[in-house]
Amino acid sequence: MSYEPASQEFQESTDADDGFAAFAVAAWPRLVRTAQLLTGDFHEAEDLVQTTLAKVYGRWRRVPREEIDLYVRRALINNNLSRLRRKRVVHLLTPVLPESLRHASAGHAEAVEQRTALLAALADLPARQRAVMVLRYWEDLGEQEIATVLGCSIGTVKTHARRGLAALRSHPGLTLPATSTGAR
Repeated sequence: MSYEPASQEFQESTDADDGFAAFAVAAWPRLVRTAQLLTGDFHEAEDLVQTTLAKVYGRWRRVPREEIDLYVRRALINNNLSRLRRKRVVHLLTPVLPESLRHASAGHAEAVEQRTALLAALADLPARQRAVMVLRYWEDLGEQEIATVLGCSIGTVKTHARRGLAALRSHPGLTLPATSTGAR
């Protein structure tokens, strides 16, 4: 029993993908984190990245190698916007875990609550504002890069960033509790 032909077929298929598999494996964690911030849900994020990579694979040979990251980010954002248009269903996120499910560690529970509140606040933003917030503060892209990814002007990016930050700052789940200043 020889496995030589099967390994030869595998070698031919990996050559045929022209580096796509290596790119997808390396980019998967980063893309899922970005998609999770866009969608607010880990499982939807994985589905979004999988759909995006499947679509990118179909055009892989035509994408210029120096623009792969830009192309994939743009595809991720566009697929998310399409998903939102198709879905038109509001997801209910539990902003705080029930008392019986809280972790014993106050530090961990606090971090979970902050993350949940941030994801809920991001979910409340319109899709384009959320995309700008994620690309700017998670992906650390500049205004020009974001404008290129979203296919809009720098002024539009600045407007979405300003409005998104204002909405996040005023979101009730993200307001900081009043603390004692120690002044008497």
